Amino acid sequence: MTTTRRSRTLSAVGLSVAAITLAATGCSKSETTDNGGSDASQAAQSAKTPEASSGPGCALTAYGAPKVDLKNAIVGFSQSEKEANPFRIAETQSIKDEAAKVGVRKLLTTNAQSQLSKQISDIQDMLAQGAQFLIVAPLNSDGLEPALKAAADKHVPVLTIDRKINATACKDYLAFLGSDFVEQGKRAADAMIKATGGKGKVAILLGASGNNVTTDRTKGFVDQIKAKAPGLEIVAQQTGEFARDKGQQVMEQLIQSKPGITAVYAENDEMGLGALTALKGAGKKPGKDIKIVSIDGTRNAVQALANGEYNAVIESNPRFGPLAFATAQKFYGGESIPENVIISDRAYDEANAKSSIGGAY
Repeated sequence: MTTTRRSRTLSAVGLSVAAITLAATGCSKSETTDNGGSDASQAAQSAKTPEASSGPGCALTAYGAPKVDLKNAIVGFSQSEKEANPFRIAETQSIKDEAAKVGVRKLLTTNAQSQLSKQISDIQDMLAQGAQFLIVAPLNSDGLEPALKAAADKHVPVLTIDRKINATACKDYLAFLGSDFVEQGKRAADAMIKATGGKGKVAILLGASGNNVTTDRTKGFVDQIKAKAPGLEIVAQQTGEFARDKGQQVMEQLIQSKPGITAVYAENDEMGLGALTALKGAGKKPGKDIKIVSIDGTRNAVQALANGEYNAVIESNPRFGPLAFATAQKFYGGESIPENVIISDRAYDEANAKSSIGGAY
């Protein structure tokens, strides 16, 4: 199966989905405390309108799928990673909540537990159970070809969310719905430059390998630092696998091997919070002695920011349910869907953290 990416830019058609608001669903870990008022805007996802577009996008006839009424349909959702962090918890709950709101006849949900082989079999199993539309949060950018082929053979559209796959849109899958991860990395770099004054030694806690989120968040950050703050030296890049315990372990090692570190860029909040724990354990003052910037927007990270132990958080909004089902409805309604539906993410800093905790996840 070829995995050549179609070089089509965003289509303006179908991006009129704007600011779909979803009430905060209380999906954070039990250790989280909400000390702030609600912030409804934080719960919303809205699609960016592209400045330019080419190509017709992907319509139902082009995809070769039968028309489906979602209220009489079986929809499958494949989660990639175990729900041990707030992003995955909020993402799954958002899909479930919106499916109920839309009135989907049956929602099938699976969790690959961070195993590619299981995600493939999960998708194949949902197809065997009659799934007519699939929403997939891919574990990796490559490797899902057997599952995609099984869906294509049954003419079942696959909407990918939060991670891109290296395949052909409107053939192997319908579209990608998610953030601009390079831009997230750039915004994190800008926040780091502000926090450090553009000088110091930075360690990067990389996400899991094999997916575009890690690659893009690293590229955006590194390129922006090189361009705007040559006095900010990147002295270490080690993977924390998007996990809090691993982020803590890596930070503990870096404290010993790179004692001159003055800042940490974590490619998700869980690793950043793990680094915070390690720094406090070593007698450091996170947010002051060593600056911390991360990406996600979890309530625990925003709380740490409000407490002065963090310096910035760039949001990566996991509440895909409303926009995912709105995209499906547009598709089945005959509208063309662009290859990439890019959402707008906000940012947290010391000025808005306290007032925004209630809207974090």
